[in-house]
Amino acid sequence: MTDFVHVAVAIERPLAEVYAFAANPANLPQWASGLTTSLEPDGDAWVAESPIGKIAILFAAANDFGVLDHWVTLPSGSTEYNPVRAFSDGEATQVVFSVHRSPGFDDDQFAADAATVRADLETLKELLER
Repeated sequence: MTDFVHVAVAIERPLAEVYAFAANPANLPQWASGLTTSLEPDGDAWVAESPIGKIAILFAAANDFGVLDHWVTLPSGSTEYNPVRAFSDGEATQVVFSVHRSPGFDDDQFAADAATVRADLETLKELLER
């Protein structure tokens, strides 16, 4: 049973531009509807309404390495780590989200989770390539 799947999208924009947009939590509702459609700051974290209820999201500090990691605290109180990287690929940028199988997820739920992430990354691509 696979515990991770890497979902990647190539965005035809420079790394600095992709990183600046994706690393700004205020932009998340524009492209990550699978996670949230609204977001409010709350100390170091952000609070959001998600399809599964109220969640808290803590984002990695701004960095020069393309790290877009974030930690999501679910309504149950458990926290899930989401590793995300953006890196230069010539004139484009690759964004890779490593989707971890949530505890208790069967293969269909895991595939649906990865499909949601793929749809969100495709939305990010569409927004930035306009």
